[in-house]
Amino acid sequence: MGTHVIKMPDIGEGIAEVELVEWHVQVGDSVNEDQVLAEVMTDKATVEIPSPVAGRILALGGQPGQVMAVGGELIRLEVEGAGNLAESPAAPVAATPEKPKGAPVAAPKAAAEAPRALRDSEAPRQRRQPGERPLASPAVRQRARDLGIELQFVQGSGPAGRVLHEDLDAYLTQDGSVARSGGAAQGYAERHDEQAVPVIGLRRKIAQKMQDAKRRIPHFSYVEEIDVTDLEALRAHLNQKWGGQRGKLTLLPFLVRAMVVALRDFPQLNARYDDEAEVVTRYGAVHVGIATQSDNGLMVPVLRHAESRDLWGNAGEVARLAEAARSGKAQHQELSGSTITLSSLGALGGIVSTPVINHPEVAIVGVNRIVERPMVVGGNIVVRKMMNLSSSFDHRVVDGMDAAAFIQAVRGLLEHPATLFLE
Repeated sequence: MGTHVIKMPDIGEGIAEVELVEWHVQVGDSVNEDQVLAEVMTDKATVEIPSPVAGRILALGGQPGQVMAVGGELIRLEVEGAGNLAESPAAPVAATPEKPKGAPVAAPKAAAEAPRALRDSEAPRQRRQPGERPLASPAVRQRARDLGIELQFVQGSGPAGRVLHEDLDAYLTQDGSVARSGGAAQGYAERHDEQAVPVIGLRRKIAQKMQDAKRRIPHFSYVEEIDVTDLEALRAHLNQKWGGQRGKLTLLPFLVRAMVVALRDFPQLNARYDDEAEVVTRYGAVHVGIATQSDNGLMVPVLRHAESRDLWGNAGEVARLAEAARSGKAQHQELSGSTITLSSLGALGGIVSTPVINHPEVAIVGVNRIVERPMVVGGNIVVRKMMNLSSSFDHRVVDGMDAAAFIQAVRGLLEHPATLFLE
């Protein structure tokens, strides 16, 4: 038997370090060739790292949330044959910078080489780190959901702290400590539990980007209400006539089209500001960032060359990008290079919002929900479909008058939808 060390691969694009987001294996696990070992993140793209060989895990080179250098030791395997490590396999795993405080140290080889059945029976229960996702089989997770038990409160007795059915039984018999979601046993009892959640992975990237944007950009917001009654009637007509063949249209492709047309007269808003070089670059191409909520947090896939597509072309590309972002399959180039951003919370859009500019852009258009309200039209009170646009701008390079005029141009296009298609 030999030892095979897998190093952090070169992800490309000149990247020197990546963040370790999640392990898919634990010490002692047997892995096959091409099996996914871990997920790492660079910028906002998540990359899966497969195993080039089959073997058994001896040690892990880091903890989720740790920043690791490309070329550093990622994982150590016991393999058939000589392996690729010349020195003794008992050599310690190289330490990496920025190791989180309190993170567990990889098990020494002597413990790793012990028979797995013996380790499972004799090893003490491992305490999970704050925010660490509990290990459990799908059957255990389903049973916990049926019982209303939150697995994060259950101490696992299986390998690497895995929660077993026996652990659920033991948890249920604990006097006065049943933590069920909405269960009758909890009632009005006091709660004193706490949960420390490490800010890692995509959430860390979001936090850094938001902090950087608010620190560097003096925001100002402008809100305008828009009557979208005619626009919604047109959308319903197009969906009824062409939805089966071309796909359903949401409001987003109409908003994108309005932005594309309005930006012809306001090129200073379709721009990126390099505040270190003090240069504003205006773009002819309209690359619209579409703020998209995923299970891991906010992502901004980029609808490239929105000016070159019709309604259905933009709708199809938005749907594709949103699915890629939510499934974690979006590529790096699909998450960068936007020139202006469109943010929408759909039915949860509220009445008004103050969106944060996607640095280094200079403008973001925020969409609020559509509501029916009584409005005065031609001296009569009628019910109209109204929607607010809440937009933010970089006051260093965008004047308030220009921002207001741009939003008024978008308003005019949306309230008279035929003008969206006049050249």
